[in-house]
Amino acid sequence: MRIRSLGVIDDAVVELSPGFTAVTGETGAGKTMVVTSLGLLLGGRADPTLVRIGANSAVVEGRVALPTGAPAAVRAEEAGAELDEGALLISRTISAEGRSRAHLGGRSVPVGMLTELADELVAVHGQTDQQGLLKAARQRQALDRYAGDAVSGPHAGYLTAYRRLKAVSAELDELTTRARERAQEADLLRFGLNEIAGVEPRQGEDVELAAEAERLGHAEALASAASVAHAALAGHPEDPEAVDATTLVAGAGRALDAVRSHDPALAALADRMGEISILLADVAGELAGYADNLDADPLRLAAVEERRAALAGLTRKYGADIDAVLTWAEESTQRLTDLDGDDDRIGELAAERDALRAELSGLAQALTEARSEAAARFADAVTAELAHLAMPHARVTIDIRQSDDPDGIEVGGRLVACTSSGTDEVELLLAPHPGAQPRPIAKGASGGELSRVMLAVEVVFAGTDPVPTYLFDEVDAGVGGKAAVEIGRRLAKLARTAQVVVVTHLPQVAAFADRQLLVEKTSDGTVTRSGVTVLEGEDRVRELSRMLAGQEDSETARAHAEELLATARAEV
Repeated sequence: MRIRSLGVIDDAVVELSPGFTAVTGETGAGKTMVVTSLGLLLGGRADPTLVRIGANSAVVEGRVALPTGAPAAVRAEEAGAELDEGALLISRTISAEGRSRAHLGGRSVPVGMLTELADELVAVHGQTDQQGLLKAARQRQALDRYAGDAVSGPHAGYLTAYRRLKAVSAELDELTTRARERAQEADLLRFGLNEIAGVEPRQGEDVELAAEAERLGHAEALASAASVAHAALAGHPEDPEAVDATTLVAGAGRALDAVRSHDPALAALADRMGEISILLADVAGELAGYADNLDADPLRLAAVEERRAALAGLTRKYGADIDAVLTWAEESTQRLTDLDGDDDRIGELAAERDALRAELSGLAQALTEARSEAAARFADAVTAELAHLAMPHARVTIDIRQSDDPDGIEVGGRLVACTSSGTDEVELLLAPHPGAQPRPIAKGASGGELSRVMLAVEVVFAGTDPVPTYLFDEVDAGVGGKAAVEIGRRLAKLARTAQVVVVTHLPQVAAFADRQLLVEKTSDGTVTRSGVTVLEGEDRVRELSRMLAGQEDSETARAHAEELLATARAEV
């Protein structure tokens, strides 16, 4: 990796060994920036505060060796990246303003692409992971991760049934808790529909009756007006001498017809006069018929007003007019059907809920059995690792239990609480020596023991994770002496089959490394290109002496450092 303008690092190159690389240096020298840089290459969050003060951006570049056909290589090539002689070039840039860019094999890619490749490239194990593993939920997740398909398969079926049960139960609770409200709504709808059915309104009936009531209420005036108009147009039978419009227009037409042949313009006026005569005759005839047919029946008027009053009672409650009332009735009929069907729906949901609970019980039992089988193997593997970490008599067990819950599901004849992860509560227990009562690791282990237990867990995970590189960030904190030697020995063994990078303060661990990198600041507080160096020969002895005694030139520390290196070389 090449790191520029990141934290205290101005410009530095980090060359990692194919086997075991130890990164050492004084506290605050910038070792953590090495871990941070690797995290950025793996798609970690871009924090603009990491950019060195005075710089416009921080850049981390890495070259990752990948065998042909490796999943990460295939995925990178699918994204348009090009491999350089079996290696993948990754670059991440963070601007001081917070913008982030990623490049993969010379091609600009979303940062999420780096995250996607991360699981195939590096497994990071640090102090944060240790603290997380003290929580019961994380211990269950760790067990499930170790178990792999043996647990993930049953859990997938369980999760599907669990989510459906939650949805069914929520709908059932909503229907049952609102039963009174729904009954009241149904009664109101039935009352309204019965009231409308009793009146039997027709579409547009209120408009028709309003027009009829207006006509019946003014029948005499309408008849008188029609008679007067008819007499003016066609004459009055009792007064044959009276002049009417029809007679006058007919006379005018005859006068024009007599001379129309002499002037085309006058002929046109004669034609129009003929049309007027015909129109007057038609209107006069219709007026006579209107007057004869007009019914001034007061009984009919009373019936119309009574009907209008009945319709008005509906429009006051259910709509602005009868058409709106009929629309309300149609919608309410459908709503009432839905409400009346809720009882049936409640029965269906209750039956489905019971069936799902029974199904979930069986799936939860299968999940518990799968976890129990994996827990025994996991505990044995961690216990075996502890034997390599100077805790030969320690015993790790995993307690899998369930909590009673009257509203839970039945498993093994008990009603137990269930969550989306199952019914199991998983807890890692440690008995540090024979005869000791197993206790939760957060309570039953000292600081050094806890670090070793967690490292053992991480090493067990490392044996199951299909990745080529493992990064351990000071997971050996709180450990010293013989235990530290055993940790170094165990990491060196792991490095025989994978690349291992360890950030450490322990000389006993660093001595087992195939390559030791020293991170050191210059006098102005920066880490330059020469600030990350590969230690060889005398330089490595001096650094181990400093780590042992704080004094590079102490003869006793130098002797101890040389002894550590000799012991490590003899075993490797």
